[in-house]
Amino acid sequence: MARTTGPKCRLCRREGVKLYLKGARCESEKCAMNKRPYAPGQHGNARKGRVSGYALQFREKQQAKRIYGILEKQFKMYVDRALKAKGVTGEVLMQELESRLDNMIYKGGFATSRGQARQLIRSGFFELNSSVARTPSIQVKAGDVIKPVNFERIHLRQGFVLPEWIKANVKDKLIQVDRLPSLQEVSDSVNVQLIVEFYSR
Repeated sequence: MARTTGPKCRLCRREGVKLYLKGARCESEKCAMNKRPYAPGQHGNARKGRVSGYALQFREKQQAKRIYGILEKQFKMYVDRALKAKGVTGEVLMQELESRLDNMIYKGGFATSRGQARQLIRSGFFELNSSVARTPSIQVKAGDVIKPVNFERIHLRQGFVLPEWIKANVKDKLIQVDRLPSLQEVSDSVNVQLIVEFYSR
C-alpha cells in the first residue's frame, strides 16, 4: 500500500492549518503549527503575493488528501465516482471519504488519528460485521457494525465527540453506522466545491 512516509508536521505547515495527523501531539504545545505557523522550507516564512484561483483549488484538494491519508490516484477515483453518481457531487464525495473504515474507526474514538486507525486495521484489531477486516479503504454502509477484536488492547481517544450518524453500544463495546453524513455534518474544514471545480476543468 502506497503512503506518505515523510514528516507529518510539514504537511500541516504547508496547508497552513492543523490537520490532526499526529493525534494528541496536535493538541499539545509541541505542535509544529504553534511554533512555526508558516510553510516549510528555506523561504517558507517569506512566501507572499496574490493566490490564483487554480492555487486555491489545488491547495484545497491537497488538504483533503492529507486529512484522509490518500494519494492522488485513489483520491481521483473517489472524485470520478462522485461525478458519475446521482445527487450533489460534493456531498457524494465527502460521503465516500467519510465512509472509509479507517475514518469510521477514528470518528468512533478507537484511534487517535486516521494513520493509527489504518495501522490497527492492518494488524487485524477490528471486525466489520463479525469478520476481521484488514483493508482500511473498505466502504462502510448504513447498518454495518464495527467492533474491536480485543477491546482491552484499544485505547479510546480522549475528549472525542461521536458524530450523529454513528451509534455507540457501550454494553457490547461496538459502534454501528446509522447513516451516511450530510455535507453540513462533516466537521473537517474542506471546501468541497473548490475540489470539484479543480477536477472539472
